[in-house]
Amino acid sequence: MTTRLPLPPSLYADTAVAPVATPPLDVDKTVSVAIVGGGYTGLSTALHLAEQGVEALVLEAQEPGWGASGNNGGHTNPGLKHDPDQIEADFGAELGRRMIDFSYGTTNFTHDLIRRYQIACEARQNGTLRAAYNEASAAAIEKTAQQCIRRGMPVQYLNREQLREMTGTERYIGAMLDTRGGDLHPLSYARGLARAAISAGAKVHGETPALSLRRDGARWRIETPRAVVHADKVLLATNGFTDDLWPALRRTIVPVFSSIAATAPLSDAVARSIMPTRPVLYESGHITVYYRIDQHNCLLMGGRGPMRWIKSPNDVAYLMRYAERLWPQLKGAAWTHGWNSRLAITKDHYPHVHEPAENILISLGCNGRGVALSTAMGAQLARRLIGGARAEIDMPVTGIKPIPMHAFWPLGVTTAVIAGRVRDRLGV
Repeated sequence: MTTRLPLPPSLYADTAVAPVATPPLDVDKTVSVAIVGGGYTGLSTALHLAEQGVEALVLEAQEPGWGASGNNGGHTNPGLKHDPDQIEADFGAELGRRMIDFSYGTTNFTHDLIRRYQIACEARQNGTLRAAYNEASAAAIEKTAQQCIRRGMPVQYLNREQLREMTGTERYIGAMLDTRGGDLHPLSYARGLARAAISAGAKVHGETPALSLRRDGARWRIETPRAVVHADKVLLATNGFTDDLWPALRRTIVPVFSSIAATAPLSDAVARSIMPTRPVLYESGHITVYYRIDQHNCLLMGGRGPMRWIKSPNDVAYLMRYAERLWPQLKGAAWTHGWNSRLAITKDHYPHVHEPAENILISLGCNGRGVALSTAMGAQLARRLIGGARAEIDMPVTGIKPIPMHAFWPLGVTTAVIAGRVRDRLGV
């Protein structure tokens, strides 16, 4: 039998809406679609399947939102890692254009869904800033902004003076503002998405890890600790917690810990001096730092931390020091929470969708843009699960390609983080 692990010690765990009941699966089931993974991807897919009358069952090892879905920075950021021109170069004009339209539309999709289901998750659409503090990054961001503007997107490039007014710091020399970006309470959103999926007719079971997956006649058989699921089709949506349920899949992604430190509520005056219009911001550096002020005036600073679980803001003291560097008025502020979770990074920094066998669909690798991207992918994956290979989606469906030398990823990540911090300090 499995034991539900406690949530990471996050600000979100202390302030989220109450969870919906997701009891362990304890009787055998036969369903149309079984989904392994109760994060945003799995829950959104279940919701979009249920909306169309398809019986969907979600198997989650812990509880909905236990992983990165309930523990991320809370940013709803548009787009993919790569620039629009690069996406079209990599995938061709037709698919590339669809990928661009889809990925940059994910935030509107997500916030529309939140409004439609009245999900209480402190959602706001106050914009995303992608900011630069050196000339090379500023030039790259301005180039991205020009590509987006050329495609009619609601973005603008901001200069140092505009950024000082928006962020309260002298640090940045240029940034792209995309007004479609925003933020939300990640764990409340995961719980609200689970509630919406269940209300639409899906079944969601916590404390129910998938232990094995194999073909059994015309269906797939999934063994769990207490029961067996037979499904016509299966979606694997395990992202940063991908294991060996499907051969070689674990070796296609690098699971990377991303950490967050949060303050106690700041005074209105201090909060206004930092981010008066409340956009979210992520830096364009070798090691990304991202932050926002939530609706309760708490500052949440995120970035790379130890490649292990943490429990205290002291485990990511560099984030607290960096915040004080940006805003000296934070000296003496109380930092109350520090936590992390695992993200899935792919070698090419694109999301990966695979169909390695008949009636098996896999989606993983959000590369740090998971909130809006995973939500919108749910509708795409539901379309594919219903319509099969004839149902085109707006992301490429590719083969499983393990990353060479995957066993050395922990050392590689640690080395990259150290090197990236040095390069950022040197401004190169």
